[in-house]
Amino acid sequence: MKIGILKTGHIPRRLADRHPDYDVMFMNLLAGLGLDFDVYDVERGMFPPSVGAADGWLITGSACGAYEDHAWIPPLEDFIRDARAQSVRTIGICFGHQVLAQAMGARVEKFSGGRSMGAVDYDLPDIGRTLTLLAFHGDQVMTVPDGARVIASSSFCRIAGLAYDDDHGRPWAMSLQPHPEFDARYEVDLIDAYSDGLPGDAVEAAKASLSLPLANQTVADRMAAFFKTGLFDAA
Repeated sequence: MKIGILKTGHIPRRLADRHPDYDVMFMNLLAGLGLDFDVYDVERGMFPPSVGAADGWLITGSACGAYEDHAWIPPLEDFIRDARAQSVRTIGICFGHQVLAQAMGARVEKFSGGRSMGAVDYDLPDIGRTLTLLAFHGDQVMTVPDGARVIASSSFCRIAGLAYDDDHGRPWAMSLQPHPEFDARYEVDLIDAYSDGLPGDAVEAAKASLSLPLANQTVADRMAAFFKTGLFDAA
Protein backbone atom coordinates (compact mmCIF):
# COMPACT_ATOMS: atom_id res chain seq x y z
CA MET A 1 0.00 0.00 0.00
CA LYS A 2 1.45 3.34 -1.08
CA ILE A 3 1.35 6.15 1.48
CA GLY A 4 2.29 9.68 0.49
CA ILE A 5 4.02 11.61 3.27
CA LEU A 6 3.16 15.31 3.10
CA LYS A 7 6.22 16.77 4.78
CA THR A 8 5.25 20.09 6.33
CA GLY A 9 8.42 20.77 8.30
CA HIS A 10 11.99 19.78 9.10
CA ILE A 11 13.76 19.11 12.38
CA PRO A 12 15.82 22.04 13.73
CA ARG A 13 19.10 22.40 11.83
CA ARG A 14 21.15 22.10 15.01
CA LEU A 15 19.71 18.59 15.52
CA ALA A 16 20.04 17.34 11.95
CA ASP A 17 23.39 15.65 12.57
CA ARG A 18 21.92 13.54 15.41
CA HIS A 19 18.40 12.66 14.27
CA PRO A 20 16.55 11.75 11.05
CA ASP A 21 14.10 14.21 9.54
CA TYR A 22 10.37 13.88 10.16
CA ASP A 23 9.57 11.86 7.05
CA VAL A 24 12.22 9.28 7.98
CA MET A 25 10.92 9.15 11.55
CA PHE A 26 7.52 8.13 10.21
CA MET A 27 8.97 5.58 7.82
CA ASN A 28 10.90 4.06 10.73
CA LEU A 29 7.80 4.08 12.94
CA LEU A 30 5.69 2.29 10.32
CA ALA A 31 8.38 -0.09 9.05
CA GLY A 32 7.29 -3.69 8.61
CA LEU A 33 3.57 -2.90 8.53
CA GLY A 34 2.99 -3.41 4.79
CA LEU A 35 3.31 0.20 3.71
CA ASP A 36 5.51 1.86 1.08
CA PHE A 37 6.19 5.59 0.99
CA ASP A 38 6.63 8.55 -1.32
CA VAL A 39 7.64 11.88 0.22
CA TYR A 40 6.44 15.32 -0.90
CA ASP A 41 8.06 18.35 0.74
CA VAL A 42 4.99 20.57 0.66
CA GLU A 43 6.61 23.16 2.95
CA ARG A 44 8.93 23.81 0.00
CA GLY A 45 6.07 23.79 -2.52
CA MET A 46 6.50 20.20 -3.72
CA PHE A 47 2.96 18.82 -3.93
CA PRO A 48 1.75 15.47 -5.30
CA PRO A 49 0.41 15.52 -8.85
CA SER A 50 -3.03 14.48 -7.58
CA VAL A 51 -4.83 13.07 -4.56
CA GLY A 52 -4.87 9.73 -6.40
CA ALA A 53 -1.07 9.53 -6.48
CA ALA A 54 -1.13 7.43 -3.27
CA ASP A 55 -3.50 5.10 -1.46
CA GLY A 56 -3.34 7.25 1.67
CA TRP A 57 -1.78 10.46 2.97
CA LEU A 58 0.18 11.22 6.14
CA ILE A 59 0.68 14.86 7.19
CA THR A 60 3.70 15.48 9.43
CA GLY A 61 4.50 17.94 12.17
CA SER A 62 5.92 21.40 11.57
CA ALA A 63 7.31 24.37 13.47
CA CYS A 64 4.76 26.52 11.59
CA GLY A 65 1.31 27.39 12.86
CA ALA A 66 -1.59 26.23 10.73
CA TYR A 67 -3.05 29.75 11.03
CA GLU A 68 0.15 31.48 9.81
CA ASP A 69 0.46 33.16 6.43
CA HIS A 70 2.53 30.68 4.41
CA ALA A 71 2.00 30.23 0.68
CA TRP A 72 1.87 26.43 0.94
CA ILE A 73 -0.85 26.16 3.60
CA PRO A 74 -3.92 27.12 1.49
CA PRO A 75 -3.07 24.58 -1.26
CA LEU A 76 -2.46 21.97 1.44
CA GLU A 77 -5.93 22.67 2.84
CA ASP A 78 -7.36 22.34 -0.68
CA PHE A 79 -5.55 19.01 -1.03
CA ILE A 80 -7.03 17.81 2.26
CA ARG A 81 -10.54 18.71 1.12
CA ASP A 82 -9.92 16.93 -2.20
CA ALA A 83 -8.78 13.83 -0.28
CA ARG A 84 -12.07 13.89 1.60
CA ALA A 85 -14.09 14.34 -1.59
CA GLN A 86 -12.30 11.33 -3.11
CA SER A 87 -12.35 9.28 0.11
CA VAL A 88 -8.55 8.84 0.21
CA ARG A 89 -7.65 7.98 3.80
CA THR A 90 -5.60 10.62 5.57
CA ILE A 91 -3.76 10.83 8.89
CA GLY A 92 -2.41 14.01 10.49
CA ILE A 93 0.06 14.23 13.37
CA CYS A 94 0.63 17.39 15.48
CA PHE A 95 0.66 20.18 12.85
CA GLY A 96 -1.02 17.63 10.58
CA HIS A 97 -3.78 17.25 13.20
CA GLN A 98 -4.17 21.01 13.35
CA VAL A 99 -4.15 21.81 9.62
CA LEU A 100 -6.52 18.94 8.88
CA ALA A 101 -8.97 20.32 11.44
CA GLN A 102 -8.53 23.86 10.12
CA ALA A 103 -9.21 22.71 6.55
CA MET A 104 -12.46 21.19 7.84
CA GLY A 105 -13.52 24.45 9.52
CA ALA A 106 -12.08 24.23 13.04
CA ARG A 107 -10.31 27.04 14.87
CA VAL A 108 -6.60 26.54 15.60
CA GLU A 109 -4.65 28.97 17.76
CA LYS A 110 -1.73 29.39 20.13
CA PHE A 111 -2.98 28.00 23.42
CA SER A 112 -3.15 30.52 26.25
CA GLY A 113 -2.31 27.82 28.79
CA GLY A 114 1.22 27.38 27.47
CA ARG A 115 3.10 24.48 25.90
CA SER A 116 2.74 20.73 26.33
CA MET A 117 5.96 18.72 26.27
CA GLY A 118 7.35 15.46 27.54
CA ALA A 119 5.45 12.22 28.05
CA VAL A 120 1.69 12.77 28.39
CA ASP A 121 -1.16 10.37 29.14
CA TYR A 122 -3.92 10.47 26.52
CA ASP A 123 -7.35 8.94 26.98
CA LEU A 124 -8.50 7.11 23.84
CA PRO A 125 -12.08 5.96 24.49
CA ASP A 126 -12.45 4.23 21.09
CA ILE A 127 -9.88 1.64 22.09
CA GLY A 128 -10.64 1.80 25.81
CA ARG A 129 -7.10 2.66 26.83
CA THR A 130 -4.89 5.43 28.11
CA LEU A 131 -1.70 5.71 26.06
CA THR A 132 1.48 7.58 26.95
CA LEU A 133 2.94 9.53 24.03
CA LEU A 134 5.35 12.42 23.57
CA ALA A 135 4.05 15.95 23.11
CA PHE A 136 5.69 19.15 21.98
CA HIS A 137 3.24 21.85 20.96
CA GLY A 138 2.02 25.31 21.83
CA ASP A 139 -0.89 25.40 19.37
CA GLN A 140 -4.15 23.53 19.80
CA VAL A 141 -7.31 22.69 17.89
CA MET A 142 -9.91 24.68 19.80
CA THR A 143 -13.17 23.54 18.16
CA VAL A 144 -14.41 20.25 16.74
CA PRO A 145 -15.12 20.43 13.00
CA ASP A 146 -18.61 19.52 11.80
CA GLY A 147 -18.83 15.78 11.24
CA ALA A 148 -15.75 14.96 13.33
CA ARG A 149 -15.53 13.37 16.77
CA VAL A 150 -12.89 13.47 19.48
CA ILE A 151 -10.92 10.22 19.81
CA ALA A 152 -8.11 11.38 22.15
CA SER A 153 -7.77 13.91 24.94
CA SER A 154 -5.50 14.81 27.83
CA SER A 155 -5.81 17.03 30.88
CA PHE A 156 -3.93 19.73 28.91
CA CYS A 157 -5.38 19.21 25.43
CA ARG A 158 -9.09 18.49 25.14
CA ILE A 159 -9.07 17.89 21.37
CA ALA A 160 -5.95 15.75 21.03
CA GLY A 161 -7.35 13.39 18.42
CA LEU A 162 -10.12 13.50 15.83
CA ALA A 163 -11.84 11.03 13.51
CA TYR A 164 -13.65 12.08 10.33
CA ASP A 165 -16.07 10.45 7.92
CA ASP A 166 -16.37 11.28 4.23
CA ASP A 167 -19.53 12.52 2.50
CA HIS A 168 -20.88 8.96 2.43
CA GLY A 169 -20.33 8.30 6.14
CA ARG A 170 -17.24 6.13 5.60
CA PRO A 171 -14.09 6.56 7.73
CA TRP A 172 -11.85 9.04 5.94
CA ALA A 173 -9.32 10.66 8.29
CA MET A 174 -7.91 10.52 11.78
CA SER A 175 -5.45 12.77 13.53
CA LEU A 176 -3.45 12.99 16.76
CA GLN A 177 -1.80 15.93 18.51
CA PRO A 178 1.02 13.87 20.14
CA HIS A 179 4.04 12.45 18.32
CA PRO A 180 4.23 8.65 18.04
CA GLU A 181 7.22 9.12 15.70
CA PHE A 182 9.36 10.82 18.40
CA ASP A 183 11.60 8.92 20.80
CA ALA A 184 12.80 10.17 24.18
CA ARG A 185 16.28 10.99 22.87
CA TYR A 186 14.89 13.34 20.22
CA GLU A 187 12.38 14.85 22.67
CA VAL A 188 15.08 15.85 25.15
CA ASP A 189 17.20 17.39 22.37
CA LEU A 190 14.12 19.25 21.09
CA ILE A 191 13.34 20.58 24.56
CA ASP A 192 16.95 21.72 24.93
CA ALA A 193 16.84 23.42 21.51
CA TYR A 194 13.88 25.56 22.68
CA SER A 195 14.75 25.79 26.38
CA ASP A 196 15.68 29.50 26.31
CA GLY A 197 12.03 30.40 25.79
CA LEU A 198 10.56 27.84 28.21
CA PRO A 199 9.95 27.95 31.98
CA GLY A 200 12.69 26.06 33.82
CA ASP A 201 10.32 24.06 36.03
CA ALA A 202 8.32 22.94 32.98
CA VAL A 203 11.53 21.85 31.24
CA GLU A 204 12.61 19.79 34.23
CA ALA A 205 9.19 18.19 34.62
CA ALA A 206 9.09 17.29 30.92
CA LYS A 207 12.53 15.71 31.05
CA ALA A 208 11.65 13.77 34.20
CA SER A 209 8.63 12.26 32.42
CA LEU A 210 10.75 10.75 29.67
CA SER A 211 11.49 7.60 31.64
CA LEU A 212 7.85 6.50 31.17
CA PRO A 213 7.23 3.71 28.62
CA LEU A 214 5.75 5.01 25.37
CA ALA A 215 2.92 3.53 23.29
CA ASN A 216 4.52 4.44 19.94
CA GLN A 217 4.25 0.93 18.49
CA THR A 218 0.61 0.60 19.56
CA VAL A 219 -0.21 3.79 17.69
CA ALA A 220 1.87 2.73 14.68
CA ASP A 221 -0.12 -0.51 14.44
CA ARG A 222 -3.37 1.40 14.60
CA MET A 223 -2.26 3.96 12.03
CA ALA A 224 -1.46 1.13 9.61
CA ALA A 225 -4.80 -0.50 10.41
CA PHE A 226 -6.60 2.76 9.69
CA PHE A 227 -4.94 3.10 6.29
CA LYS A 228 -5.89 -0.48 5.41
CA THR A 229 -9.34 -0.81 6.97
CA GLY A 230 -10.52 2.68 7.93
CA LEU A 231 -10.78 1.63 11.58
CA PHE A 232 -8.44 3.09 14.20
CA ASP A 233 -9.53 0.40 16.67
CA ALA A 234 -8.92 -2.50 14.26
CA ALA A 235 -5.41 -3.44 15.47
